[in-house]
Amino acid sequence: MILLTGGLGYIGSHTAVELLNAGEDVVCLDNLSNSDISVKDKIKQIVCKTRELTDDNFKVYIGDARDYKLVDKIFCENKISSVIHFAGLKAVGESVKLPLEYYDNNLISTINLLEVMKKHGVKNFVFSSSATVYGAAKSMPIYENFETGAVTNPYGRTKYFIEEILKDVYASDKSFNIIILRYFNPIGAHDSGLIGENPNGIPNNLMPYISRVATGKLEYLSVFGDDYNTHDGTGVRDYIHVVDLALGHVKAVKKLKSKCGLKIYNLGTGVGYSVLDIVNAYNKVCGGKVKYKIVGRRPGDIDICYANADKAKKELGWVAERNLENMCKTSYNFEKKNK
Repeated sequence: MILLTGGLGYIGSHTAVELLNAGEDVVCLDNLSNSDISVKDKIKQIVCKTRELTDDNFKVYIGDARDYKLVDKIFCENKISSVIHFAGLKAVGESVKLPLEYYDNNLISTINLLEVMKKHGVKNFVFSSSATVYGAAKSMPIYENFETGAVTNPYGRTKYFIEEILKDVYASDKSFNIIILRYFNPIGAHDSGLIGENPNGIPNNLMPYISRVATGKLEYLSVFGDDYNTHDGTGVRDYIHVVDLALGHVKAVKKLKSKCGLKIYNLGTGVGYSVLDIVNAYNKVCGGKVKYKIVGRRPGDIDICYANADKAKKELGWVAERNLENMCKTSYNFEKKNK
């Protein structure tokens, strides 16, 4: 079985669906800090079209990855072969205000998992990292061999620190197989409209905020800065559909089985879109309902960031296939269905 920490969250739930559809057995651990228990049944509803799910092939535990006894219990009760570590706090702006919470949550959960894995002899690990580890890269697109560590916010620093921890773990024990996946900006939702990005409270990420403005839940979108060195002054990012991202994890799990050692891959489209590009694309889908206001820059943000993902294509056989229109359509569909 494959353990997914944060398995009921945005990326975790989509990855659970794709792993289950691929015939893998899945255990999810989630503390519900930014997710909902109803996602368990929604995953079942999606996957039941391809296979029957039982407690033998799909389980959910509610709790925190920092809880050593609980994580150990999961390993004792299940034959875990690999771990995909999604669980963690993830908002750039919030991390600037709450750095200690980010270090505590993100670092300790990872160390805890690795300790339990070593105890049980489980050596396959996929880490949910981020393009933020590159900081303000000197050129675009960004390759995996670019320098890391000059990060601009505590969130990114936790991802960088965890990457360094994983490199040290591998250096100390070459029987580990570790894949670090550096995500760019996941958006979109499952075609069914059953699962998508649905954060508790006011969203920190762009797309769920746009979706809630479009459906009338929020009055307007705050665009943080229009004086960046980009084509329209708003920040440019590489937006990738969450299902494409989830399929990247299926490929990574397959790669682990080949005794891969330590590998690092970018997961992105290689195309950069600004905040206003996303707003305009979304307006075409929803009929021009997204109001926005330009406000001051957000601490820790950079001008532009997009990937070169050729390594993932060559070594994992993975490419991002869904375009920006599909990302906006599926996000809007999810928001309407969950209004």
